[in-house]
Order: sequence, then C-alpha cells, then structure tokens
Amino acid sequence: MGNRSAPPQQSGPNLPSRWIWQILLLFAVMAILSYFAPLFVSAPRIVPYSEIKETIINGEVLEVTLEEHQITAVLSSDPLLEDSTLRAVTPTQGDSELLPLLEEHGVIVTAVAPSGPSILANFLPWVFILGFYFWLTRRMSGGAGGLPGGLGGLFGGRYSKPSETETGVTFADVAGQDSAKREVSELVEFLRDPERFQRVGAEVPHGVLLMGPPGTGKTLLARALAGEAGVPFFSTSGSEFIEVFVGVGAGRVRRMFEEARKQAPSIIFIDELDSIGRTRGTGLGGGHDEREQTLNQILAELDGFAARQAVVVLAATNRPDVLDPALLRPGRFDRHVTLSLPDKVARRAVLDIHSKNLPLEKTVDLDQVAAGTPGFSGADLKNLLNEGAITAARKGAVEITASDLDEARDKVMMGTVRTLAIQPEERHRLAVHEAGHTAAAFYTTGTDPVYKVTIIPRGHSLGGTHMLPEKERHTLTEEYLRGQLTVLLAGRAAEKLLLGSSSSGADDDIRRATEIARSMVARWGMNEELGPVDLRESEDHPFLGQTIAQPRNFADETAARVDDAVIALLQEAAGIALSVIEKNRDRIEQLVVRLEAEETLDAAAVQDCLDPNNTATPFKKKKTGDT
Repeated sequence: MGNRSAPPQQSGPNLPSRWIWQILLLFAVMAILSYFAPLFVSAPRIVPYSEIKETIINGEVLEVTLEEHQITAVLSSDPLLEDSTLRAVTPTQGDSELLPLLEEHGVIVTAVAPSGPSILANFLPWVFILGFYFWLTRRMSGGAGGLPGGLGGLFGGRYSKPSETETGVTFADVAGQDSAKREVSELVEFLRDPERFQRVGAEVPHGVLLMGPPGTGKTLLARALAGEAGVPFFSTSGSEFIEVFVGVGAGRVRRMFEEARKQAPSIIFIDELDSIGRTRGTGLGGGHDEREQTLNQILAELDGFAARQAVVVLAATNRPDVLDPALLRPGRFDRHVTLSLPDKVARRAVLDIHSKNLPLEKTVDLDQVAAGTPGFSGADLKNLLNEGAITAARKGAVEITASDLDEARDKVMMGTVRTLAIQPEERHRLAVHEAGHTAAAFYTTGTDPVYKVTIIPRGHSLGGTHMLPEKERHTLTEEYLRGQLTVLLAGRAAEKLLLGSSSSGADDDIRRATEIARSMVARWGMNEELGPVDLRESEDHPFLGQTIAQPRNFADETAARVDDAVIALLQEAAGIALSVIEKNRDRIEQLVVRLEAEETLDAAAVQDCLDPNNTATPFKKKKTGDT
C-alpha cells in the first residue's frame, strides 16, 4: 500500500487570541475612565448643609439639584465662577422646611432619581471571570489559540502530536533487537495488505506492548514499524491524557482513536503507558479520578475495534508490573514484546549505526568499544559516541580517537572527573585499596580480567578497578560469585595488611558483597545446610534494577540461619583475599607505587606489575627532577 497523506485537521472558526486580550484591555480602559472621569471636571465645593440653607435664605442661590442624600446649589452671583457651586449632604431623615424655602425664594429645583449600578459595573467582573476561564482552558489544551480552541481543548481538544505518514525510520535503523523486530514485522504485512489476512479469518493483534529497560529502543521500534508500513503514525504519551478536570483525558482518548479509524490503516503509539495504565482502585478519587476514567476509556476503545479496522495500538513501558490486568488480557494488548539490553554483537551493530556520520580515527576499534560497554543500552551507546565527539571538539581535533571514547566511557559509567585536594596519606591509602582489588582479580581464578585501575576521583567514587567480562554471561556460577566476593573484600584486606587498619572506603564494597552473599544463600540455593529454598525478603525489578520489599514468609530462626550463612561466606572470602595479599605483597606494593605515580593503569601496566613471570626491574617512582 502506498503512502497516504493525513487529511487536514478540522477546526472551528477560531478567534485569534490577541483579539481576546484586546477586547479585555478595552473593557478595562473603559472601566477606569468611567471611574476617574469626574476628576477631570471642576468639582463643587463641599460645604455644611446649614451653609447652603443660609445662602438660600439670603437669596444667593439660582438653582439646586436634589439627589439622594445630597444637594447641589448654583449661586446666582456668577454661575461660571469656579466656586459658584456648593454641595452638601442632606440630613438622613430629610428636611421638611427645604422645599417651602426654595419655593419662597424662587429657586429652580431639579430632582434626580436614585441611580442603580451601571451596566458596565455589572458586566466588568464577568468579563474578567470569562477572561480568566479562557486563559485557563487554553493552558489546559496545550496553548491552542482562539476561543473555540480553548473550549475544545477542555472537552477533549489536543489528543496527540500531529500524525506522520513518513516517520523517516525503518527497521534498518533499529539494531540489537532482532527478536523484537521479528515479533512486530508481521504487523507490517497486515497493515500493507489487511485483506490477505481477513480472507482466512485472521485478525490483527489489537495491541502490542513493548517492554524493556529505558533506552532499549521501544519508541524507535514503533516509529520504524510505521515507516516500514507507510501508514499514518499517531504518537502520544500517557501523561498527555491526564488533566485537572475529570473526563478531559477520556475525551482526548476518544478523539485520538476516532481520527486513527478515519485514517486506517494506521498506528497509535502510547509512550509511558504506566502513567495512566496502573492498576485501578489505587487512586485518591475512589476509582473515579481522572487517571482511571482515562484508563477505562482506553479499555473501551481497544474493545471497540472491528475486525476490518486496520488500526494497531503500540504501547511502551518499563513498568509492566504495575499495569492493570485488564490491559494485558487477550483482545487488548495481545502481544508482549520484550526488548532486552544488547549483547556484545548487538552493541557493535548499534555503534555502527550511530557512528555512520562521525569522523572516527582509523585506529578506533568499535569491537573493543562494544566489549568494554557491557550493560549499556542503545541510548547509552549513542550518548557514549556523542560524549566522545564533545571531548574531541573540546581539544580542537577533527577526528574522534580511541582515547576520546575511553574518556567518554569513564564519564558515562562513573561521572565527570572531580578536582579534590586529597592529602598524601589518604591518596596512598586509596592506591593500596585499589591495588588490593586489582591483585585479587588478577590472582583469583574465575574472575573477569582487569581492564583499568585508577585513583582519579569521578562522580561519587574516589577511584575504581574496572573489570570486563571476556564473554557475555546469562547465568552466574558459584565459583564466579565467590571470586566476586574475594575481589570486593580485597581492598579492605590490603588496607589492613599493608597499612595496619581499614577505612570507610570499603563501604560500597561491603554492601555489594553482602547483597551477593545473601542472594547466594537465600535465592540461589548455594548453601548446603539451607538447601534450595527461596528465603528472599525483597524482589528485584525486572527492568529498573530496583529492589521491592516483600513480607517475610519464614520463621525468625530460619532468618537467623540465613544471616549466619551470609556471614560465613563473607568471612571466608575475606580470608582468601587476605591470603592473596600476603602471598603477593611485594608485587602489590610495586603496583601501589606505580599507581600513585601514574594515577591510571591499563591492563598491560597491571600485567607488568603483577605477572609472576615478569623478571623486569620493579618500577620505582621518580624523584623530583628526574628525567
């Protein structure tokens, strides 16, 4: 099916927003002028009532004007003089002698009826109320100009971003997610030729839920699906449906689905579905708040698709555990596609895509970059290349070198270099601590090889020992985990053996070692006494790496046995680390000296210091003035 252009969006006759503000300004100016107009006319002189009555008796008054609670008298001497008009407040109970007195002296009397509030005074508050109402509705509808647009936004106006027939993205732009692409590629054939499937009674899945950690390409895959199929693509976010007033989000959902049906075949993509798709009954509104009304409308729209309506709804989330079960049942989001973090081969493919237009130096080995970035998502890899380009530009270079990418990797993983005034004693202790980690990783079997060790402060850490796996791991063996415990506790062991005391620098090492040991005992059954029993007290989130506490379902005596087994594992690992440090003390001290001198050592330098077959002269720190 060829590309189809979206019909122009219909809108009612809009009154430009600047006209509204001009009208409001005009009313405000008129109100001000009507209030201050009397100030520009010569005002009568205010006098006591007895003085006006005395001038009437003396025959000096030509005419008077009687109003409610006041009297204005024009003197007969010269009506054009500035002080020829007098005004006074009449008595509250009235004066029965006033009218006979005026008739006796031939004074012209004019009576003025009591005046009610002016039309302008009555209308002006409503003008400001309506003006504020229109301003509020325009803000709620995303800034849509005009009076009708504001009201339309309040009752379901702006429902999504403009539809796109050409997203400019295809499956070739999505790397590292081959299994996910296979899952959604069938939808392309359906959207291109829906009649072929309908002839055999096949129906397109009403919804496809894309799940995975942040940055794995869920939105990119949805755009690629629309680009491959060449159909209109409606993109929106779950948070755009949530407004202050109940029913606004539901109205926007209705309008979005109606427009998608008009342009079928089409694709609707809802990002961050968990913002509106959480389990119902947990809101403050007792099940009737805005979020739940919006969710109910989405469920109704998904059920309302007819078999011949080629509209596919894609949604993305990294919190599938909080979604309402009604969203996940067949007939709504039929397919659940998981996008995982890319492995080494997939990372290389992602790097190839994002580095196409970057001036990389010929010596840059993207295979090595891919190997050195385990656990990176596609977004992380793109950010890595961008940080490398920024580093090269900062130096004034025209090409991105391997050192630029290495610096960018450290920045992404650990943070920016910090400038700290570290005392020599503390710096020496830091070098001893990191040398302990490095030596344990070098001499202990079953551990990952050392990639780099540094004592340069970055982010929240004062230094670090980086190890990279030689191959991707999907399961962790007991031998590997015990080696990890030894490496984590070796920094503290090196401080105790070489410096005679430990420090708070082992805080994060002890925390991570305790987590691993507790998982070995309580989750993975790696303790002979307790056996294969699930004794965990928290659950790891599948995508976000967070732990969620859960109630304990075993006895306190069993919990005490778990604690004893964890302590035994940690003490055993600490003993092994201490023996490794004692056995290789001379070479570790050599590593400490070199680390203090150069601050950062790569794998070759570590090999040079710790390899027992290396017979070269031990490295010594140069004295000041040496060349």
